[in-house]
Amino acid sequence: MTSDERRRVIPLAIRAALASVAMATGLLALKGYAAWATGSVSMLGSLADTALDLLASLVTLYGVKLAAEPADHDHRFGHGKAEALAALFQIMLITASAVGIAWRAVLALGGSAPTREAGLGIAVSLAAIAATLVLLAYQRRVIRQTGSVAILADNIHYQSDVVLSAAVIVALVLDQQLGWRSADPLLGIAIALWLAWGAIRASSNAVDQLMDKEWPEQQRAAFLEVAARQPGLRGIHDFRTRRSGAHDFAQFHMEVDRALTVGDAHDLVESMEGALRRAFPKVEVLIHLDPEGHVDTDNPLVEADVTPHWFGKRF
Repeated sequence: MTSDERRRVIPLAIRAALASVAMATGLLALKGYAAWATGSVSMLGSLADTALDLLASLVTLYGVKLAAEPADHDHRFGHGKAEALAALFQIMLITASAVGIAWRAVLALGGSAPTREAGLGIAVSLAAIAATLVLLAYQRRVIRQTGSVAILADNIHYQSDVVLSAAVIVALVLDQQLGWRSADPLLGIAIALWLAWGAIRASSNAVDQLMDKEWPEQQRAAFLEVAARQPGLRGIHDFRTRRSGAHDFAQFHMEVDRALTVGDAHDLVESMEGALRRAFPKVEVLIHLDPEGHVDTDNPLVEADVTPHWFGKRF
C-alpha cells in the first residue's frame, strides 16, 4: 500500500469509529431516561448494551488509531493486530452484557409489576433503530473500502442493537396492551441469547487474524492467477498469506530458469512485484527467489507447488 493510499484508508476507519462513539453517547442518554421512565427490563437491557457500545466504540477508536501507526523498529509488520485485540475486547463486553441481562430478566420473571410509559419506550426504540441503521450503512461502506476488522466487529455489535430495540417495542406492546406480564423478561432473555450468539460470530474474524489464518480460497486463487501469468515464472511454492487489521501480507518462493543471471532474475522478481502491486494495492508482498527445481524442505505443506494445483497448467 502506498503512502497516499494509506492516508486515504486510515482516516475512514477513524471517522467510522468516531461516528460510533457519537452515536453511542446520544443513545445512552436517550435510553437512560426511557429505562427510568418505563421500568422495562428489555429497555434496561438495551441501555446496558448501549453503555457497553460506548465503551467498545472508544476501544475501537483507540484500536484503529493504533493500527494506523506505521511500522517501527519493534513492530516491523506494523500495528494492524491492534484492531483484532480491540475486537476481542468488544466481544468480552458483549458476553458480559448478555450474562447481566439474562440474570436481571430471570429475576424479573417472578414479578408482576407492569411496565410504564410504553409510548415513550416505543418512541425511543424507534429513534434508536433509525439512527443505528444510518450508522450501519456508513460502517459497511467503510468496511468495504478498508477491510477493518475492528469496524466489522463494531458493525456486528450495532446490528444487535437494531434487534434489541425491536424487542423492546414488542415487549412493551405485549406487556401494556395485552397484559402479558412475562413478555418483558422473556424477551430480555431472548436479547441475552442474541447477544451471546453475536459474540460468537464477532470472535471469528478477530481470532483468525491473531492466529494468522490463510486468506479465503477465492482470494488466494485471484492472487495466484495474477502471479502465474507473469513472464519467466517457472513455479511458485511455499505460498503463505495472512491479514493484520486492514493490511494483507503474502509471501512465496518464485522459481525461475537456472541459467538466468542474478540481474535478470532480479528483474523478473521486480516485474512480479509490480504486477501484484497494481492488482492488489493493499497487499504487502515478499518474494524469495529460487532456481527451477530447487527443494527447500521435504515438508509438503511448505514445499508444494501451487501453480499446477490452482491452474492445471503452469504456462
